[in-house]
Amino acid sequence: MKPLNVFDYRKLAKKRLPRGMFEYIDRGTEDEVLLGQIRHVLNSIKLNQYVLNDVSDPDVSATVFGEKITIPAIIAPTAVAGLVWHDGEVQVARAARNFGIPFCVATQSMTSMEQIAERAAGANLWFQLYVFEDRNLTRDLLRRAKDLGIRNLLLTADTARSPKKEWNTRNGFGIPIKPSLQGAMDVVMHPRWLTTVLLRYILTTGVPTYAHYPPEYRTKITRASIWDNVKLARRLTWEDAAEIRRLWEGNLVIKGVMAKSDAEKALKLGADGIVVSCHGGRNLDSAPVSINVLPEIKDTVGSRMTVLADSGIRRGSDIVKYMAAGADAVLLGRATLYGAAADGERGAADVLAILRDEIDHCMAFTGQNSFDRISRASIWREG
Repeated sequence: MKPLNVFDYRKLAKKRLPRGMFEYIDRGTEDEVLLGQIRHVLNSIKLNQYVLNDVSDPDVSATVFGEKITIPAIIAPTAVAGLVWHDGEVQVARAARNFGIPFCVATQSMTSMEQIAERAAGANLWFQLYVFEDRNLTRDLLRRAKDLGIRNLLLTADTARSPKKEWNTRNGFGIPIKPSLQGAMDVVMHPRWLTTVLLRYILTTGVPTYAHYPPEYRTKITRASIWDNVKLARRLTWEDAAEIRRLWEGNLVIKGVMAKSDAEKALKLGADGIVVSCHGGRNLDSAPVSINVLPEIKDTVGSRMTVLADSGIRRGSDIVKYMAAGADAVLLGRATLYGAAADGERGAADVLAILRDEIDHCMAFTGQNSFDRISRASIWREG
């Protein structure tokens, strides 16, 4: 039966991918308290329903940094997209291009930004930046992005350490992938993924690598990096962000802002936008849920900068709720990964189509015909 929603695609992804890889994508960190709370909070938010309005053709588009997009969403940077399906980054970028929304290339992607730009020609590419210990390598990434005509840079600022994911260790899976009997048995029990993804890579381009690392520092995903140069910066401060602001001529978006004071600092720094993000429950397990802190952050910065948000989106109604809470658009991470894991470009495209249809239904049932009419007042409050 054809999948009817994102949850159906999640089931297909779970069936198709090796357990270690699926759980690397799907699960959270430590006790996964935040992971459960994200879904609970989104489910608990209710929307006011108004009737007898003309909702025959709701406008579900949005404008971000002066560009109109078909729905208020950007494909989030996800480092393992290239492992859920052969050439996964290119497949998802093509789906985003054809759908009319941006695709954000990850620093740790398996396919370089140049290759994605060539093979998904016409895609609206953003670039996500992790800062290396060697700042010269970081500056080189900025130059490459600029040379490709990329205008929007997303600086991830909320990953000061590698998160504690105990279940990865139990599954014998992680990045880098460490060969083990348990992991080998896991892969053998998923022959479709083994033959269409891993073996296809081995027989064509070789074992995948982090494509944005310079050739002399590039290692296979089965081997830990031995070079300090390409380790993610352990010391990352507002001074580093200010340096990136000086170097980057396009729009700068700081991802991982969860406090009003940090939003104010980003604004003072000259950032053009922020992403209110609890990293999908994958970093700090004790963090609040993104949508709970979004309203006060939006009130702090107002219309002076673009406010994006993410975490936990599985339904079109989730996107409407984020917009009502103050977001100008959202980032989609796991949802499109599930689609790509199930059926490559077609799966990712179908997930986007499902979300668009659900947005249309949600807006029609709440009596609103465009996102211009979606505001804090759209959220139902008891009493």
